[in-house]
Amino acid sequence: MILAERVLRRERSGSSSPVVVRTSRGERFVKLRGAAQGITALIAELIVAELAETVRLAVPARELVDVAPAIESDDLNDELRDLLDASVGVNVGFAMLDGARDLKVTEYESVPLDAAAPILWLDTLVQNLDRSRANPNIMVRRGEYWLIDHGAALPFQHNWSSVREDSAQRPYDTGRHVFAWAAPVLATVHETLAPLMTRDRIRDAAHSVPDEFLAQVSDDVTRRRAMYATFLWKRLQWMHATLG
Repeated sequence: MILAERVLRRERSGSSSPVVVRTSRGERFVKLRGAAQGITALIAELIVAELAETVRLAVPARELVDVAPAIESDDLNDELRDLLDASVGVNVGFAMLDGARDLKVTEYESVPLDAAAPILWLDTLVQNLDRSRANPNIMVRRGEYWLIDHGAALPFQHNWSSVREDSAQRPYDTGRHVFAWAAPVLATVHETLAPLMTRDRIRDAAHSVPDEFLAQVSDDVTRRRAMYATFLWKRLQWMHATLG
């Protein structure tokens, strides 16, 4: 874990109100626990990023960032001050993607199929609700496509009491995805990517979430961690049945 030394600026795009902070290891893009989406969004960020790397998709490097009480900020907005006060403790920091740019609307259909289809496959697995044409959450850097902002993935975690045995079998609406056009090759992509997504790897992804985060949403951290891994494993089995 690294210590946030000073808040440099607030990013105005999106509803999660991330900030750029200075740390002993340089600048980091930080998602705050006090934002509207709360701890569950940070849990999704960590788990999905690990799964993305498992299938060789590019995501920014992550590390936990400690925000101290009354941290100094170059942005003196009262609303941001309240957000920082609500985010004291462990937050999630991402490496800055220097030189990266947002994927343009005019580029959606020209992304290579071997890049687009794995992204669609991953989003099907994690039920990502936020990779649409209106908001693709993809950046381009040196010809590589980087996936960002996974706080809306893993929607099942917001109401565990409603999760049933067949919840992991819920269909994913590929039609609203930015790469909906890649859906016809999902079965082929599944043959390549599914073997990489082992049960141990899914468990490792769940273990990337610090106990402190899980303790905010459950009295039994060990059980809750296992619940994430079990749900995702069952979802992968559903994909085997539908795409295999």
